[in-house]
Amino acid sequence: MENTHKILITWWLGYIWSHTAVVFGQAWYDVVIVDNLSNSHIWVLDAITQLIWYKPKFYETDIRNANSLEKIFEENSDIDWVIHLAAKKAVWESCQDPFLYYDNNVQGTVSLLKIMLDYNIRNIVFSSSATVYDALKLIPPFSENDRLSTNNPYGTTKLMMEYLLKDMSSHKNFNSVILRYFNPIWAHASWLIWETPKWIPSNLVPFIYKVTKWEIGKLNVRGNDYKTDDGTWVRDYVHVMDVAEAHLASYKHILDYIQFQTMAENQAWLFDIFNIWTWHGQSVKEIIEIAEKITEKKIEYEMSPRRAWDVDISIANPLKAKQVLWREATRSIFQSVEDWWKFVNNQDIITTVPEKKHHPKAKPVLKPKPKKK
Repeated sequence: MENTHKILITWWLGYIWSHTAVVFGQAWYDVVIVDNLSNSHIWVLDAITQLIWYKPKFYETDIRNANSLEKIFEENSDIDWVIHLAAKKAVWESCQDPFLYYDNNVQGTVSLLKIMLDYNIRNIVFSSSATVYDALKLIPPFSENDRLSTNNPYGTTKLMMEYLLKDMSSHKNFNSVILRYFNPIWAHASWLIWETPKWIPSNLVPFIYKVTKWEIGKLNVRGNDYKTDDGTWVRDYVHVMDVAEAHLASYKHILDYIQFQTMAENQAWLFDIFNIWTWHGQSVKEIIEIAEKITEKKIEYEMSPRRAWDVDISIANPLKAKQVLWREATRSIFQSVEDWWKFVNNQDIITTVPEKKHHPKAKPVLKPKPKKK
């Protein structure tokens, strides 16, 4: 049975966002897509359609375009929720071009929230980042109430958007949940969607993939003088499906809160923050060793100088999410890399959806384009 809420998801065809869309679509929510395709591919829409059994509405536009965004809300007047994931996210790029990140991330969010307020839509789940924590001074794992401070423009834009949402909850009656995560990896088990940026990837696993496929000769490891056991930085890698499922859990958390406030005849508004991590960190060298064990290939790498914005260790405490959202990471790093390698070796296999399942808004499903070798 179809759920009654219609949800707008920004940047739906991107990496984390496409997986989040599948989670909501398979839970029978009616979703609307907004994506400017700046770093994503239109064919992902066909793949998502294959997975959620109906083709959702898609609008190719930028959320900074207020007129275009308002038209979307006019045509879909029954939208009552927003999952906001649209943001540029490469730390190195933000350091090279801060103006681009403030314009895209902050101004885009301001534009979206203004339209939401105009149409009386006050429920939002927001994708933030672990880069908001003061990793230079804090002792990990980081908790939601720990000191916040950033050392790169990307992290600063995320922190500014968190403050903006807090103000919207305090003064404009918004219900907001913020999710902080750092290093999502792997992809959907169907092998239909995965991390496929148009530009050079900034994450570790896609580069390991390129080495195993001989697209590049060596992996470039940035620094071996960090204060860690092997000298390379340590990060908390989390499966992208654990991240996607956390967005659905956050959405349900707001629903439960609204129901409770209605029963209690209370007017309080929700503002909550959760870490979505595993509580276990791996160094760059440890990830390489895991990849070598699973692929039975030698991952060649070379050392280069560390970058100014990279911190030694970034691990967070996910206990609050477990206690409140009833969500925790269920997929290990070893399982994630193992699944990734299965994908690498089976790119021509297309997993089909059982025909017996039909969404109430089902439309003819388009076949995904064959994946390039």
